[in-house]
Amino acid sequence: MSVIGEEEQSVLKDVFNHLHENPEVSWDEVNTTAYIKDFFEKRGVKSTTFEDCTGLVAEIGEGRPVVAVRADMDALWQEVDGEFRANHSCGHDAHMTIVLGVFLRLMEKEKLNGTVRFLFQPAEEKGAGALKLVDKGVVDDADFLFGMHLRPVQELDNGSYAPAISHGATRHIRGVIEGDDAHGARPHLNTNAIQVGAELVQAINNMHFDPLVPHSMKVTAFQAGGESANIIPGRASFTVDVRAQNNELMEEMAARLERTIAFSAEYNHVSITTETIAEMAAAVLNDEATEVMAEAIKETTGEETLRPVRETTGGDDFHFYTIKKPELKATMLAVGCDLSPGLHHPRMTFDRNALPKAVDIITRAVEKVLEK
Repeated sequence: MSVIGEEEQSVLKDVFNHLHENPEVSWDEVNTTAYIKDFFEKRGVKSTTFEDCTGLVAEIGEGRPVVAVRADMDALWQEVDGEFRANHSCGHDAHMTIVLGVFLRLMEKEKLNGTVRFLFQPAEEKGAGALKLVDKGVVDDADFLFGMHLRPVQELDNGSYAPAISHGATRHIRGVIEGDDAHGARPHLNTNAIQVGAELVQAINNMHFDPLVPHSMKVTAFQAGGESANIIPGRASFTVDVRAQNNELMEEMAARLERTIAFSAEYNHVSITTETIAEMAAAVLNDEATEVMAEAIKETTGEETLRPVRETTGGDDFHFYTIKKPELKATMLAVGCDLSPGLHHPRMTFDRNALPKAVDIITRAVEKVLEK
């Protein structure tokens, strides 16, 4: 049973509803930043915002240890009921609500034996927000970092929790095939960009890597041609989604893809330029932080709710914090909440009763570090 009072639960319900109904995409979380800043200021806590990006940092207490709690802020841009719009289908509205709940709980304590820092991070979906906040120095003096993520029913049953999430590495690569158009009656005068793309798809499908390490590589977007059916397009753009369960395999797959694209360009006498538009590192788990979270789960929701570390092929830029700051002890709470049909589904939904319980667990994890 949650130890959050009815008044706090009502506040969190209002917070979630506001955030859910006012989604903003990566790097454009302007109103979300202002809303959270106002939430802190109304309770007498100043926050730090940034001139060159969205997001903010607030903290309570003083001295060591320093425990940071992170929430991602951005929504996805996707088609919902025939209309493209911002949509919180990854649970970031819930994550922000949980972190604000932790803040409310800790504000009730007369004294904190250390500092608790609340990070509201932009652009997780772009894989760049964590790196931006690392550059801002927000975890330079942090000892522990806790995050959280709602998990789909395929990974975790409702009312159960895991003390860490072992995300895989993710890389999104955008490419452009550059060539000239030609008349449909004269295919010998150009290289058909659609044919080049089809060859790339086949080449990607024919790549093989260590089967003992979960991985995938697939073309997720391809655009070429226009309304005129008698024009052979010389130009096309495409996107490749690359995933691997560890960072070593990711580097191998990315290098192989780069060589394949270079060979295709030379063979077809076209130019193909590429850029990495998003990148997330695979998790590097910390045993001490994971154990703290496991004990917090047992102490708040019961040992019967504790599940092993969740391994998932999804990615999260949370893990850049520990890759850039290896001394940082970090973990993400996996929240089982009957989330369906799945993450990133336009009509994703979950059991809202999971939010107060996640607040309890994260709060207890923070308290346990401060009690050390």
